[in-house]
Amino acid sequence: MIDVSEIFYSIQGESSFAGLPCVFVRLSGCNLDCRYCDTRYAADQKTPMSIAEIVEQVGQYGCLLVEITGGEPLIQEETPDLIRVLSKRGFRVLLETNGTQNIDLARGNLVRIVDIKCPGSGESDKMDWENIKRLKPHDEVKFVLTDLSDYNWAKDVIKRYALSDRVHVLFSPVHGQMDPARIAEGILQDRLKVRLQLQLHKIIWPDQERGR
Repeated sequence: MIDVSEIFYSIQGESSFAGLPCVFVRLSGCNLDCRYCDTRYAADQKTPMSIAEIVEQVGQYGCLLVEITGGEPLIQEETPDLIRVLSKRGFRVLLETNGTQNIDLARGNLVRIVDIKCPGSGESDKMDWENIKRLKPHDEVKFVLTDLSDYNWAKDVIKRYALSDRVHVLFSPVHGQMDPARIAEGILQDRLKVRLQLQLHKIIWPDQERGR
C-alpha cells in the first residue's frame, strides 16, 4: 500500500511542462522540513491506497501526464512500482524528488525533477550528490531560491557539475518571498543557461493552497 495525501487534476505549475494539464498524485510523508514548505499537510495526512486504486483514479481524468510528488515520494517502498505500472499504461510520469534518495530507484517513461535544496531551505546538507551522476538528459534540476545567497550558491553548483550542459535547470523564487525580477536580472547578467520558473498555480489560484 502507498500512503496518499491527495490526487487531483490541475495545470502543471512548474518544470518545463508548466502550463499543461496534469494529474497530481501527492504522496504522504517527508524526510525533510524545509523552511518555506507549502505542503506541510502532506507530512501526516494519509490514505493508504493500492497501486491499482491509484492508477484507476488517475485514469478517470483522461490525462496522460502525471506527476508524483509529496512529501518525498521515494521514501515509500512501492513508489517505483507505481511509476512502472503507470508507464506501462502509457502515462508520462514526472517525479518530483528532493534529492536525498537514490533516483535510480525510479525507472520508466519518466522525467525525474530533482529539487537541490539551497541553504535557505535549512536542508542543503541532506542532498545525495551521487544523484548528479545518475541524471539523464531528459531529467530536470530545480533550485528554490529564498535570496541572493541561494542564487549564488546555485550558480556555483551549476558550474561545478556543468549542470546546464547535461539537464534542464530551473530557478524558482520562493513565492511571495523573493522578487522574480532579481533572479531574472541575475540570469541575464551572468549569462546562465537556466529557466526562470514561477509557480503558475499560485498566480492563477492565489488563495487556494490545496488541490491546485
